Amino acid sequence: MKPGKFDATILTIGFAFLYIPILILVIYSFNDSKLVTVWGGFSLKWYGAMWQNEGLMSAAWVTLRVGLLSATLGTILGTLTALALVRYGRFPGRLLFSGMVYAPLVMPEVITGLSLLLLFVAIGVDRGLVTVVIAHTTFTMCYVAIVVQSRLLTFDTSLEEAAHDLGCPPVKTFFKITLPLILPAVISGWMLAFTLSLDDLVIASFTTGPGATTLPIKIYSQVRLGVTPEINAVCTILIGIVTIGVIIASIGTKQRELQRQRDEHVAARGVTA
Repeated sequence: MKPGKFDATILTIGFAFLYIPILILVIYSFNDSKLVTVWGGFSLKWYGAMWQNEGLMSAAWVTLRVGLLSATLGTILGTLTALALVRYGRFPGRLLFSGMVYAPLVMPEVITGLSLLLLFVAIGVDRGLVTVVIAHTTFTMCYVAIVVQSRLLTFDTSLEEAAHDLGCPPVKTFFKITLPLILPAVISGWMLAFTLSLDDLVIASFTTGPGATTLPIKIYSQVRLGVTPEINAVCTILIGIVTIGVIIASIGTKQRELQRQRDEHVAARGVTA
C-alpha cells in the first residue's frame, strides 16, 4: 500500500520538526557574529576558539575516554550475555537474567542514574571517571546484547560443530570461527554503545564527580548561562561524530542481513543438492 499525500505531509512535518533546529545550529556554528541569532557572515573562528577553550577540551577528553572504555567493556559483556541467552537455552534464572539485561532499555534514565548513585554511595565509592564508566557500561551493554543476539539467532552452528569434530577446543573455536562471523554485529554494537555514551547527560550527571565532567554536562551548564557560538561548534562536531556512528552501525546491520541471506542461500543449495 502506497502512502498517501496526507501521510507524506505528516512525515515531512515530523522530520522538519526534528531536524530543522539541528540544521540551524550547524549553520550558525559558522557564524562570524558573537550573537548566535544574528548572521554576520561565514567564519571558522569559533572552531578555533573552541580548541582554545580548556574547559570544553577537558570535558571532551573525559567524554572520549569514557566512551572508549564503556563501549569496549559493554561490547565484551554484551557479547557474552548474547552468547549465554542464545546458546545455553533454558537455564535456572534465565528469566531473571534476561529481565535484568533488558531492564535498562525501558527504565527511565533518571531511575537508572539515581539507583547507581545510591549504589556508589552505599558501597563508599567516590564518584569520578570510574563510576561514570561503570554507569555507561551498565546501559550500553544491553544494546550490544540485542545486536549480537540477533546475529547469533541466524548463525549456522554446523561450522562450530565441524570445528569441534576436528578437535578444536571451544575457546579456540569461538575466536577462530564464531567471532569472525559475528564481528560485523560486534562492531555495530560497539559503535552504538560509543554513540550512546557520547551524548548521555542524565546518567552521567548522577554518577560524575570532580574532574570527570563530560561534554554534555559541560554544554548543559554553559547553555543555562546563554548559548555561545563555541557551543554551536562543539555541538556540530558532536552531531557529526554521532552521525558517523549511526551510519557505520547501519552499514553493519545491512551487512549482517546480507550475510544471513547468503547463509540461507548456501543452506538451501546444500539441501537441494
